[in-house]
Amino acid sequence: MTSPPDPKDSALALFREGPFRLLFVMRIASNTASQMMGVIVSWQIYEITASAFQLGMIGLIQFLPPLALTLFAGQVADRYDRRWVLRVGLTSQIAVPAGFIVLTNMAAPPLAGFYGLLLVLAIVRTFDSPAQQALLPSMVPRDALAQAISLSTSAQKMSALVGPALGGAIFVISATVDYGVCLALTAIAAAASFALPAPEYGDRDARNRTWSTVFSGLQFIFKTPVILGLISLDLLTTFFGGVAALLPIFAKDILHVGPVGLGILRAGPAVGALLMAAVLVRFPVRRRAGRWLFTGVAVYGVGTIVFGFSENMILSMACMLVVGAGDMLGQVLRQTIIQLRTPDAMRGRVAAVSNLSVTVGSQLGQFESGVVAALIGAVGSVFLGGAAALVVVAEWMRRFPVITKIEHPEEDAVP
Repeated sequence: MTSPPDPKDSALALFREGPFRLLFVMRIASNTASQMMGVIVSWQIYEITASAFQLGMIGLIQFLPPLALTLFAGQVADRYDRRWVLRVGLTSQIAVPAGFIVLTNMAAPPLAGFYGLLLVLAIVRTFDSPAQQALLPSMVPRDALAQAISLSTSAQKMSALVGPALGGAIFVISATVDYGVCLALTAIAAAASFALPAPEYGDRDARNRTWSTVFSGLQFIFKTPVILGLISLDLLTTFFGGVAALLPIFAKDILHVGPVGLGILRAGPAVGALLMAAVLVRFPVRRRAGRWLFTGVAVYGVGTIVFGFSENMILSMACMLVVGAGDMLGQVLRQTIIQLRTPDAMRGRVAAVSNLSVTVGSQLGQFESGVVAALIGAVGSVFLGGAAALVVVAEWMRRFPVITKIEHPEEDAVP
């Protein structure tokens, strides 16, 4: 009897595949640029306004395009060549850091200009995200999909690690140089998208896709309790547990660590996520996947609460590591279960709704955090958010026992 392949060897084998390698580079480059811009823009806006409410507005601005365009974006990802959706989006995204360079070099840059460019970025990424997420399963063999999702998520987290730290460090030298690096990274991602070959796996047939099926992704989700539970869990925990919008306040007014410290704090969750990713690649979850998923989300909430009360940079950084590790554990298991239980022909629309839940949770959650912080302070806002995330975990375990009972992420996968 042949023994199963070593998970570590399977993961390394994926990097020998050209299509996966290109997707990996594309994701790291584009997400790193976005993470860098997030640090730079948030610091510039806080310096201009000194307002927690205006920091919350960043989340609101980035929330509106996904809310309005997500279903349309999912239909585009399922109807047209996903590679061309990425190519058009990433090429258009180059204009965003170029615009920030212009604003930065103005004597009195208008606040509306920053928000306008963030709006453009959000529109482009609304179309990019479902296309990229839906393209991955058709680029790798079925038996390697779980590993591919773990590594792809690791690429996103690696960007969240490198981007904020790099953005904060270069900002000390020049914001213009910072945005120039973002422009170069976006151009690299666009070039990688043009090198992607035709998908080798999957049975998607766009000829059967009409605009009348735009809501079929939602219908599928509501008819599948496991997917509905996972997507709604993602929505609520990220909405209540998001601390990213308030990090400039903690860095400047509570921890007194400046823009470099802000970049380090923003990178903290990514460090924890990458450490967890290394564990998951070497030791994939084989048993009690549902319980491990909820455990990861609970750890995320506890780490958020402790961070809110910390006045020490080392403790705060440790909390960010814990938040990232818990989030990574839950995210990898959620995405693996959702992808494997969704037919390839519908992955774009389901991915779009899943991405909307994340966007609504994180971006609208940033707005909520800013408003609550303006009313009761940043510490109170973070504590309430983390506590609410724990309440959601307990309630979802009660409402969706079918998730808790999942033993292996690949069980009940579609053919």
